[in-house]
Amino acid sequence: MYIFRSIHEIIQTVNASRSLLAELFEQRKAEGIRYSEALTLLKDDENRLRLLIEKEVVRQNGNRVEMDARFLDFFELLLEANEEISTATIEENIGYLKELMDYYLKEQIAARKQSYVRNVKITFQKIARTTLRNIIRLQNNIEGAFKHEPTYRIKIAKLEHLDQKRLNIQRLIDETEHFILHEEREFFRQAADEELTRIVLELRRELQLAAHSLIRAQQDIINYLNQIKHQVILVEKIRKVKYLQDQFELRTRSNLAEVVEREHALLMEGTSPASFKLSVNYLQTDEARPVILKVLRNLQFREAVRSNEAGAFSEEDLERPAMVHPSIDLEETLGNYLQQQAQTRWSHPDAPAEDLFSYLMHCPLPRETSESERTTLFCQLVSLFEQQLRVTDRFLRYKQFEYAVVLPEE
Repeated sequence: MYIFRSIHEIIQTVNASRSLLAELFEQRKAEGIRYSEALTLLKDDENRLRLLIEKEVVRQNGNRVEMDARFLDFFELLLEANEEISTATIEENIGYLKELMDYYLKEQIAARKQSYVRNVKITFQKIARTTLRNIIRLQNNIEGAFKHEPTYRIKIAKLEHLDQKRLNIQRLIDETEHFILHEEREFFRQAADEELTRIVLELRRELQLAAHSLIRAQQDIINYLNQIKHQVILVEKIRKVKYLQDQFELRTRSNLAEVVEREHALLMEGTSPASFKLSVNYLQTDEARPVILKVLRNLQFREAVRSNEAGAFSEEDLERPAMVHPSIDLEETLGNYLQQQAQTRWSHPDAPAEDLFSYLMHCPLPRETSESERTTLFCQLVSLFEQQLRVTDRFLRYKQFEYAVVLPEE
């Protein structure tokens, strides 16, 4: 295997063959491109193509050229173009975290302890990115398996395997939550780092969002499997009807005649054309006068509607700046509250926790908000995020508002 000597060499090699690599990446699910096409993309520079093969940037397979697996994985990772769902990476990261925290507790040199804390932060961020990437790939694979797989048996098998992937992701989310909340408490107590606290809180928030997405994925899989089952039953019935029709036994070996006789749906009735043409002799009589006046009124009403239509926008209207009304993000507001309480609890363990209502009365918001609107915001947060909050039995009063004391869930 060829080993590059520096990052500069990698960048220079990729830049010199960017046109070829872009084409090979687009053709990664095919068998690559022809050797002659690769030469054309490199401006007929065969020495450069041979150098790329020697450096294992591309591989030659007979008369075809394709991208090497190392560079393919690298580009797919950066472009989020890989459909594979990997749960082993999260398990490895959790194991690596345990090792780093063990090294931190045993280390005596402050500088080396800080290096372990830095690696812990990086690993937590990797877990967050990997989890979200797996969730997105899971949703895309579920949609793709249902909509694009033509074989029913393979479609069912793919959905069942994806459901198993979903269970694996959920298990890893639960393990990560348990690791953060119940394991390595001594490390979190000693490594009182503000950035680490923020990263851990952000990770927990993303894990909760991922868990909600998994619930939706489970519902999609169940719905798709039920639809497939219904489609399979319908296809089997259609095949039986088609077989009896081909054998000229449909009426004798089925109850088709009785079903059609009982069916009175519009689909079975057919369409009977209705004629609204009036004769000239009838229009010349006094009896047709009300009909003519009614038609005239309808025509006048259509003209009135057409005259009230808005005209085209002028150039001055199109150049006017848009008016923006800032909105309040409920999830962000709750995240700020939970993060502040977690930081207070870690820095001052004996300090009492601030309840949610008191926090909302003074916290900064994207726009000017009255006390009545902040009270409505309090009710919305309690109703939408009840799993992350704990509603106590105590009640307090703030001016004309009486509210329940709501604290973060332990």
